[in-house]
Amino acid sequence: MEKKIRPLYDQYGADGYYRQFSEEYENPHFPEIKALLLQNLYRLDCSSGVLDFSAGGGEVSMVLQEAGIQGISGSDPFTHQLYSRQTGLPCMELSFRDVIRNGLPGRYSVVISSFALHLCPEKELFPLTWNLLQAAPLLVLITPHKRPELEKLAGITLLWEDFVETARGKKVRMKAYGMETKNAE
Repeated sequence: MEKKIRPLYDQYGADGYYRQFSEEYENPHFPEIKALLLQNLYRLDCSSGVLDFSAGGGEVSMVLQEAGIQGISGSDPFTHQLYSRQTGLPCMELSFRDVIRNGLPGRYSVVISSFALHLCPEKELFPLTWNLLQAAPLLVLITPHKRPELEKLAGITLLWEDFVETARGKKVRMKAYGMETKNAE
């Protein structure tokens, strides 16, 4: 049976939900996350490390580990202990605001954020996205919504997108973004 997280977000707020239920968090869309990652793995350069940002219980990292990808780390201010316990990998405790203020430590080939960036307040989305793309040339979102639509932000470009459908016919999307480049003439 699918856990209903949305009513709990409404009751506690996203931050309150994760403070209250961080050790119990389980993404109900793990099959869709796995399918999207596996069918798009060929598009991801993981050679210089992968950051699973707002990593939850480590669903993205577990799929990548199963695929033999090395150099994975996570970041989540609420579920860092759950992530490390389930993946055996290190997890930073960075929030959206931490990344907006200070950027990310280190460089990565790709930052993947699953079921998280749609929770970022709209006014904070540009500085968060900008700082994530300063640490990696590719930002990949997996989202149950059309949002966030980062392609509407100045200097950010949608490189490709894919989707799978849930058993109930709803789309889970994977969208890859990079910095807009100006063509030299």
